[in-house]
This record gives sequence, structure tokens and C-alpha cells, in this order.
Amino acid sequence: YMTIPILLVVRATPEQLVADPLIMRRMAVWGDAILVGVWGATLSSAVGSILGAPRVLQALARDRVLPGAFRFLGSGSGPEDQPRAGTAATLAVALVTVMLGNLDVVAPILTMFFLATYGVLNVTAGLERFLGNPSFRPRFRVHWIWSLAGATGCVGVMFLINSGATIAALLIVGAIYLWLERSEIQSAWGDVRSGVWLNVMRVGLLRIRSEPDVKNWRPHLLVLSGAPTRRWHLVEFASELAHNRGLLTVSSILPEESVTANRIERMTATINEFLVRNGVRGLVRLVRAPTPFRGARRLVEAYGLGALVPNTLVLGASEREEHRSEYCEMIAYFHRARRNVIVVRWNDSSGFGRRRRIDVWWGGLNRNGGLMLILAYLLRTSLPWRAADVVVKMAVPSEEAAAVARRNLDRIIGTSRTGARSEILVRHDRDFADLLRESSSDADLVFLGLAEPGERFEEYYASLQGRTAGLPTTAFVLAAEDLAFGEVIC
Repeated sequence: YMTIPILLVVRATPEQLVADPLIMRRMAVWGDAILVGVWGATLSSAVGSILGAPRVLQALARDRVLPGAFRFLGSGSGPEDQPRAGTAATLAVALVTVMLGNLDVVAPILTMFFLATYGVLNVTAGLERFLGNPSFRPRFRVHWIWSLAGATGCVGVMFLINSGATIAALLIVGAIYLWLERSEIQSAWGDVRSGVWLNVMRVGLLRIRSEPDVKNWRPHLLVLSGAPTRRWHLVEFASELAHNRGLLTVSSILPEESVTANRIERMTATINEFLVRNGVRGLVRLVRAPTPFRGARRLVEAYGLGALVPNTLVLGASEREEHRSEYCEMIAYFHRARRNVIVVRWNDSSGFGRRRRIDVWWGGLNRNGGLMLILAYLLRTSLPWRAADVVVKMAVPSEEAAAVARRNLDRIIGTSRTGARSEILVRHDRDFADLLRESSSDADLVFLGLAEPGERFEEYYASLQGRTAGLPTTAFVLAAEDLAFGEVIC
């Protein structure tokens, strides 16, 4: 095949090649042999198309690859299931082509699709060889560089022949691809894209540094939601923080004795479908354990791959006194494991309100304050909270302290470029809990810092629940990651 174009270039000028379609007949020792060869190749291709094309149309229609209007092509006749409808369609296409009366019109179109087919085949073979999938074991082995070179050559030749037809052919191939994507056809064969993504993921995981990077930090969230339908607000809250950029995993702890591996697979598939239907892009992880608290510890300890592990946990607030001890011990374990914790105390009557105002109660930049400001900013830049006003509030004992606090807080907020505004409140000997309820009663979401777990953390948590009773939906934030969140926000 490669000697033919070389021979043509040596024996004729480009002008002669364009002007005379039968230039090879004039070069040959016996010119009529060229005509005989053309007739033989034409008849061979015609017979092959008559036998093969109807079967291909029949298979495409039965696999629902073709649009619904062409499903009749999948019918068969007789004991051998002859594709008569497909044969009639093939005959109609051939007759229309012949009736054009000019093969020079048809030839570029056929050439484009032949070259496009060869190009896509080369890309597929090159990717399979490059990825080294065990299932790809062809008898004829070609290095992936040659396959990709062949694909590049196909596209280059297409543009040399007819750039307009090339663009049209590529658009049609792209339209077919989009059609198949939207059809969500269940295939019985593999997909090279999975191998590509696995290889990209492998390279990325090996390149990710184990130590945290301040300027590239974002929350990778593990949501301890249980059944998502019962605590959907946790999943919704985490999804709005993730922005479909950070990793989001929805997890549940199942009884260790009564749940089998097959049931876990079915439940995982069901939860995945539920998340997709509700527009949440995330992973699902189900774990068996004797108790939910022990299961959560196992999950945090083992879940993740390399340096890519969840850095922030989202869980609901425990209101049951008999579980308070285990619950607080679990939070302390999360803190020791260097995982940030967001405890969402849900208000059933108000929910997230109108998503118009977020109150952040400030306790300092280098503790929980930096993380709370980041979380408030992420919420405010999500679509559901896009009209929200972030108010950073700080309680001070006197007017003199208020002036200094206002200057410092305005400087921090200005440097952070989060679009928040400050509000300094003077306590005037009032209890902080009363000031908190009075100032944030009409907020849609309240962020409060959570103290680091210590010896009396259970008592502290019980008193915190009492002091914040009656507030709108509140997120208690505990920064535990070995990271300067002040540098992230500023």
C-alpha cells in the first residue's frame, strides 16, 4: 500500500494526479489490468457490503443503538433470521448513491468515514496497549506509539483531502458519541475510558504529597449520614460545601451480624442511584460494625487511598443522653486522627430557612475561626446559597474593646476577600448564650466553634446543647487538621 503513493509521486505531477483519475492505467505495462483490478475490487466490496451491512443494521437496531424510528431494521425473516428490512435499507442507500451519477461526489464522503473508522480504531488500540489492560491480548502486537501515529496520520490525510468534509465527519462522529452517551446503553463489552481514568488516578495519587498544601486545600468530606433519606440535610450540606470539586463520600454503619456482603452491594447501588437522582456527585461507603460509633472509628481509620483521605467529617448532633458518652469519645477520636469535624444540629421547623444569612461566631483566626470562614465562603459561592449574606460576629465585654476588635476583624475579612461583613456585639454583662439567641435567631445557618476534646468534654458538650437550644440550624466546627487555616483564608 505504501509503495503506490510513492510510485505515483515519482511518475506523475500533482496536477496530473488531480486531473486524471485513471493515471495508473497510463503508467502500467498493461493498462487494462488496472480496469480489471478496479472491477474486481468494486464487485468484492459490493458483495461484502450486501452480505454484511444488513446484518450490522439488524444488530444495531436490536441493541437499541439506532434511534427508535429505525427499530424496524432489527426484524428478521425465516428460520435463518434473514435481515430483509436491513437489506432493503442497504439497497435504497446504494441506489441513491448511484443515482447521483458522479462518483467524485461520493468518494470523498466514503473516504472520510473509512479514515475516521481507522483513526478511532488506532486510538483505541494505542490506548489499550499504553494502559496495558490484561484483557487486551492481540496476536498481532503493535507498539502504542505506532497506533497513535496511525491515528494522527488518518486525521492529517483527511484534512489534506478535504478539510470541510473532515470537519463534517468529525462532527458526525462526535454526535454519534453524544447520542450513545445519552442513550445509556448497557454494553456487554469493556470501556477503554475506565482504563484511562484509572491510569490518571494512579499517576495523581502517586504525585500527591502526604503533607497538606495550604493553598490547594479544600474539604474532602466524609458524611456519616446513615440512610441518606433520613438525614438528607447532611448530604445536602456537604454537597454544597464540596461544589462537585472536593471528594464527597456518603457513609453508613450497618449491623455486623445481620447484613451480608450481597446486601451491602445492593444497598450501595441503591444509594448511588438515589444520589444521582438528586444531583449529588459522590461516593458511597457502607461498613459493618457492632455499633455505629465503633463503625465510624473503623471507617475513619481505614477509608482512603494513599494521601487522599477525607479531611473533614460531617455528622449529626446526638440528642440522646444515653449515647452522649460514646458520641463524645468518637469526636475525640476524630480529633486525635487529625480530621476536622462539623456537627450539624438540625432545626426541624426552620431547616436551612431561605438560605439568605449565615452567622459565623468568631473566636480567633488560628483556631476554628479560619475553618468556619472558609466553610461559610464555600456555602455562599454554591448555587443554593448564592444570595446569602455572611456575617462574622464577635462578642466583646466593652465599647473600648469593640473598637479594637472591629478594626482587627475588618482587616482579616478584607484580606480574606470572602465578601463577608463584620458585626461587633457588646455583651454589657449579658450571658453569651442569651446574646447568641438574640442575635442569631433570624439567621438561616449558624457556625459555632467547638472546643478541643479534653477530660470534661462530655460535660462541655451537654452544656453546649443547653446553651444553643432554640437556635436555627447550627454547625459546630472543630478544626483538627495540622494546617494553618488562617493562611488558607488569607
